[in-house]
Amino acid sequence: MVDPVVWDIGYLISASMFIIGIKRLSSPRTAPSGNRLGAQGMLLAVIITLLKLQSEGIIGWELIVGGLAIGSLIGYLMATRVEMTGMPELVALFNGFGGAASALVGLSEALKRISEGVPEPGVELYATWTAIGLSALVGWITLSGSLVAMMKLKGGFYIPFSKKDDRGRSKWFSFPTWGPPWLNYVKVLLLLCSIMLIAMTIQEPENKTWIYSLVATSTILGILFVMPIGGADMPVVVSLLNSLSGIAAAFTGFVIGNNVLIIAGSMVGAAGLILTFIMCKAMNRELYDVLFKAFGGSGERDQLTRTKVGSDPEEVAMVLDGAQKVIVVPGYGMAVSQSQHAVKEFADLMESMDCEVLYGIHPVAGRMPGHMNVLLAEANVPYEKLIEMDDINSEFPDCDVAVVIGANDTTNPAARSGEGPLAGMPILDVDKSSIVVIIKRSLSVGYAGVDNDLFYMDKTMMLFGDGKKMMNQLNAAVKEL
Repeated sequence: MVDPVVWDIGYLISASMFIIGIKRLSSPRTAPSGNRLGAQGMLLAVIITLLKLQSEGIIGWELIVGGLAIGSLIGYLMATRVEMTGMPELVALFNGFGGAASALVGLSEALKRISEGVPEPGVELYATWTAIGLSALVGWITLSGSLVAMMKLKGGFYIPFSKKDDRGRSKWFSFPTWGPPWLNYVKVLLLLCSIMLIAMTIQEPENKTWIYSLVATSTILGILFVMPIGGADMPVVVSLLNSLSGIAAAFTGFVIGNNVLIIAGSMVGAAGLILTFIMCKAMNRELYDVLFKAFGGSGERDQLTRTKVGSDPEEVAMVLDGAQKVIVVPGYGMAVSQSQHAVKEFADLMESMDCEVLYGIHPVAGRMPGHMNVLLAEANVPYEKLIEMDDINSEFPDCDVAVVIGANDTTNPAARSGEGPLAGMPILDVDKSSIVVIIKRSLSVGYAGVDNDLFYMDKTMMLFGDGKKMMNQLNAAVKEL
């Protein structure tokens, strides 16, 4: 029998690797090594856990090897095949997997203890079943909420075996954003019911009905939790679900008595929560508003009554000729069109003409925290050129041309008006540039449903079309200067 201290030392080393890895994530240059260190720490924790179970004689290697093989294959395929534009959906799905793992372990542990006989009423019973209940509550909320978030980020899904269209595609179901005001009362009621069910499991721990009821109420609560939240708030939701997945893991660690799971889960929970508040601060909003006021969701959307004559790439190229400073402002349109490489080519062309090129990054641009940073990093844009909103806004008054690719709400001057769903949200001061070039498919409103006055300014030139196509045409026009 191995001394338990040995396992604790191994877990301590693993936890230290997590902490150092997170610290290294604070800088773009050290982030890759920090990510690898965290992964190695988790591998060490898994190996230690397997060796511990082996020494205790309570391990079934067939199931372990089978699970590792299947999980590794799924993870490899998902990580290697996903496009960078699909990264937000993948992150949301991984958050759901984390919640599901914690919830299933908690459920299996509860069923195991019921079959083996629950302890007599006392501290052990109350602590264990409280942890099991909280693990189930948070875990199932995270799973169902993350799946809804993934569908909302994706926009919907193809219905299997449905009648195909002329292009051979199955019927597309657009995932709804739905949340009337009374739904908040339903969510509170479901939360109270879940807490009551946790109390019932403590009173009657051998009764499986309470456990399965808790699973059902938690799952429904997760769906209703995310359903009313519009796309404008998705970066906040993704970071919050990430936090919840860590909290679920920590509760599960208490259930099975695994120290490294408690430590890792607590760190993920704390880090995700801090990031959530950072994202809320970037939008100048309270977390309560995000969760319960359905910002950018089911509210009324502005009807377009104005028009704007579009420009062509040759006209824009002539304006760019002689420019001394250009600021590129990426948005979700860049991600959808996968135009980040064309954007990098544009920047290289302008720099070859002795023009300074910077990138203005809004904290909530895209569909997840750091979305634009990830896409531009893929195109080998130097980190030092990616300038956050608070620092880049002072540069716009001296900017000759601001090139906006698919950004809407994050550049909308209506945020300064103090009215409407965008009121108070900090924006990129694109309208203070001498000339604004906007690449967008149409004049359609953004997720907040607010028409953008920036589109109609005399200084604004609109390039209507797909982001990648228009950037390629603009690059060709610049080369001919």
